[in-house]
This record gives sequence, C-alpha cells and structure tokens, in this order.
Amino acid sequence: MASITAGMVKDLREKTGAGMMDCKAALTETGGDLEGAVDWLRTKGLSKAAKKSGRIAAEGLVAALARGGKGVVVEVNSETDFVARNEAFQTLVRAIAAVALETGVTDVEQLRSQAYLGGGNVGVAIAHAIATIGENMTLRRVGALSVADGIVGTYVHGATAEGLGKIAVIVALESKGDQAQLAALARLIALHVAATSPLALESSALDPAIVERERNVLREKNAGKPPHVLEKIIESGLKSYYKEVSLVDQPSIHAEHANKTVGQAVKDAEASAGAPIRIAGVVRYAIGEGIERQETDFAGEVAAAAKGG
Repeated sequence: MASITAGMVKDLREKTGAGMMDCKAALTETGGDLEGAVDWLRTKGLSKAAKKSGRIAAEGLVAALARGGKGVVVEVNSETDFVARNEAFQTLVRAIAAVALETGVTDVEQLRSQAYLGGGNVGVAIAHAIATIGENMTLRRVGALSVADGIVGTYVHGATAEGLGKIAVIVALESKGDQAQLAALARLIALHVAATSPLALESSALDPAIVERERNVLREKNAGKPPHVLEKIIESGLKSYYKEVSLVDQPSIHAEHANKTVGQAVKDAEASAGAPIRIAGVVRYAIGEGIERQETDFAGEVAAAAKGG
C-alpha cells in the first residue's frame, strides 16, 4: 500500500476543497491515486460540498450539552439563518455535540474524523448535510469543561430547539456539595455569562495585553496631569475595568443576588450547598462572532433568481 504523505493530502485538499481527514481517507482508500481519490470524494458527496466551501458561513447554531461533571459547546455555521430552523441541521449539530461530549475531543479536525452516530464520521455527516440542504456548513469550534467533583451547567440564549441557539454557555462548578443546588447556581451563572460576556474568571487571569491596552487608554485620556496623580487615576480606572470584565467581580444580574458580585453570590451559595464552591471554568460561544460577514443585496438576489440569473 502506498504511503500517504502530507504533501499528497495537501494536493488533494487544494484540488477539491474537502477536509484534511476526508482527503487522507480518500487517498488511503485509493492507494494514493489522486484522481481516484477525487472520484471517491465525489461518491461520498464531498466534492459537492467542496464547491460550496468558498461561501461565507456566519450563521447557524451553537449547542451546549452537559452530563454530570462534563460539558461541551459546539459551533456549526451555515450561510443563512433559515438553516438554523431546519430539523435536519438541528439534528446534525446536536449529534456533533453528543460525539464531542462522548469522546472528549475538542480539536476540530480530530472531531471531524470521529465516528458519527448514524454511521461514517462527523466530516462525512457534515458533507452529506451540505449536499442535502444546499448551503455551505463548517464545524468551526468546540469547547469543553470537566470537573472530578461538581457539575457543569448550561444555558442557551435565543434557543431554536432544546440545547441549540445563538449563544451557548457552559459553567463548571467544582464542589462536593448538593448537586441540585450546584445545578441551579451553575445555570444562573451561565445566564449571567451569556448576558455580560466576561473576558476572564478573575482579574488576575486577564490577558496582560488587554490590561496594558486599557492602561494606555486611561493614560491618554488623562494626559497632562502630574505623574503621581496620573498613576492613581490609572489604578482606580483599572479597578473599575476589572469589575466590568472579570466574572467574579461583576455585579450579578439576578435579583436574588442584588448588590452582590458573582463571586459573593457563589460564596453565599456554599451554605445551602453544604460545601465550598469554585468556578472552575466558563466557555461562551456566540454564533458567528469574529467572522467577517459578506454584505449581500437579498432583494437583488431574489430578483435575479426569479429571472433565472
């Protein structure tokens, strides 16, 4: 059997636009024959998917799924928001999240190669959905959290179906406390995170580059003041900034936690839970964030389609 090299996989990807793991599988099946591998991808519906791969996919769904001390969030993009209401697409996203939760795989390419619940692998399932539904789709990212003792809670905002929506959050609470109390608290924190989008769990975990940028903004805004005064203003401004962007320092959005930070609310919950509680991690995905969307003339497209253009 011919040895499949990285160069061969690269050539096939450039020729077809199919995923790396799909190209490797095609070359393996055809003994390294490039043209045969192209045909193999076509028979699997992957070449049709490749034709659509240049289209911007910034819509779609994010999913949150948790079981006990494990949880995942997954983002699968499509070209239009209409697809998010398609039951077949919803089933695909939910199943991919289930595969991620079961396997613990968070690398996108590795997840694409994992066995899919209905047969084949995740990459093939996505390609089949592209061919069936008629839009480009991409498995963009996967996040996971786990705790040995405690629970992972979820919240989905703008839900179109159970566990699927526009914003998905998972929150891991590490504790030996009452599971029902932990689950309720985790959901409240997840809802808070969906609304406020903190940059870090606590100020000490903030990216130093972000802190330095904020420091420079404060310095520019207060230029001309004496150095000893300027430093006090900067430090005071940073303390206010930390309260805005670090989760435990943010004022809770929930009425039951009025006038308390999230950190204080967690501390108070320890009494009813019967054990110390630590926020071990948070992952928040919003659909399409960071993707540069292409401006389109929807009315023009409809008119062109009506004329056969």
